[in-house]
Amino acid sequence: MLLPLSLLGRIHVSGLPVALSFLIAGWTGAYTTVGLVSGAMAIGQAVAGPIRGRVADRKSASGVLFVTGGTYLVGLAVLILSTMVLPGKLWPVAVLIAFLTGLTLPPISQISRALWPRLAKGEARESLYTLEATGYELVAMGGPLLASGIVVLSGGTAAVVACGLIAAGGALIFGLVLRSNGLDRGERRPEPEADGGEQVKQRSLLRDMVFLRAVLVSLSLIAALFSVDLSIVAWGRDRGTPGVAGALIAVFGLGSALGGLLSIGRGGKRSTGLGALGLAAGIGVLALLLPPVSDATPVWLLAVMMVVAGSVVAPSMAANNAQIGELAPEARRAEAFGWLATAMTGGAAIMLSLSGTLLDVVGPSASIGSGAVAALLAAGLAFSLPKRVVEPGDEPEAEAAAPAAEAS
Repeated sequence: MLLPLSLLGRIHVSGLPVALSFLIAGWTGAYTTVGLVSGAMAIGQAVAGPIRGRVADRKSASGVLFVTGGTYLVGLAVLILSTMVLPGKLWPVAVLIAFLTGLTLPPISQISRALWPRLAKGEARESLYTLEATGYELVAMGGPLLASGIVVLSGGTAAVVACGLIAAGGALIFGLVLRSNGLDRGERRPEPEADGGEQVKQRSLLRDMVFLRAVLVSLSLIAALFSVDLSIVAWGRDRGTPGVAGALIAVFGLGSALGGLLSIGRGGKRSTGLGALGLAAGIGVLALLLPPVSDATPVWLLAVMMVVAGSVVAPSMAANNAQIGELAPEARRAEAFGWLATAMTGGAAIMLSLSGTLLDVVGPSASIGSGAVAALLAAGLAFSLPKRVVEPGDEPEAEAAAPAAEAS
C-alpha cells in the first residue's frame, strides 16, 4: 500500500506545471512569466528539500507531511487569489508566492525512498526502487493528462486547485498510513559526542565525496532526460506537429516503464553506470536523426529509438536511488534524498538553459546531443563509486521483508 500511495501522492508534481501555464498565461498574457513563476517554485523546492528531509529524520515524518501538505495547499490558494485580485503587471508578487509555496512541497518522494531500506533488503529492496521508478514514469505521464483534462473542462484555476488538493490529500493519507504502521519515525542513532560529553554537530552529507558523486549522477541523468523532452518538443514545434512530439515523449516514458518491468523480472543488482552508457548511446543515435543532421527521419524510426533509449531510464534511476540509500547514514536517509531532489532540480535547470541556447544556435540535434554528454558524465561518475556488494544475510531478509512491505 505504501508504494502506490506514495506514487499517487506525487501525481500533482507533473500536473502542476501544465495547470500553472494556463493560470499564469491567462493572467499576464505572456509565457515568460509562466517560466519565472514555475522556476521560482522549483527553486523553492530545491532549497528546502534537504531541510524537510532533516526534520523528517529527526522528528515525525507524518508531522512534516501534515504541515507541508496544508501549507502547500494554502500557498497555491494564495497564488490563485493573487491572479484574481491583482493586475497582470504585478506578476513579481506571484513569483514570490510561488517560491514560498515551493518551500513547502510535501516530501513524499524522499520520505518513501528513505523508507524502502527499512522494509526490504537485497533484491527485494532493489525491486522496490525499480518499481517506484517505473511507477513514477506512469505517474509523470498521467499528471499532465489529468491537469489538461481539468483545464479543458473547468479552466486553469480549477486545475491548480485540483493539484493542491491532491498534494495535501496525498500527504495526509500517506502520513496516516506511516503512523498506523509504526513507520513515523526514522531509525535513530545516538549523536556523536566530543570528549567533554558535548554533542558534535553533524557535518553536511555533501562533504562525503562518495555521496556527493552519487548525487551528481542523478543531476547528470536528469539533465540528459530533460534534453530529450525539450529537443523533441522543439522539433515538433518547428515541423508544425506538436501532437507528434507529445506522442514521442509519451513513448519515451513507456519505454522507461517497460525497461523497469523487465529489470524487475531479471532481478539482481542494477548498474547505474551501464544504464547511463546505454542512455548516452540511445540519445546519441537520436541526435543523428534530428535536424540539422537529418531533416527527413521517419516518425516511426524516432519512435523506435525513443523506446530503446527510454528502456534504460527507470533501471538506471532506481539503481542510483538504491545506492544513495546504501551510502546515506540510516538516521539521515530522508535528508539524503532531499539532496537528491535538489540535485535533480539543478540538473533540470542547467539543461533548460543549455538546451535553449543550443536550440536557438544550432538545432535539436545539438540540444539532444548535450544530453548524451550528460549521460556519459553520469556513467563516469557512477563507475567511480564503490562497487555495490550483496549484504550479509540479504537473501533471507529480503524474502521476509517483501511480505512486510506488502502488508504495510
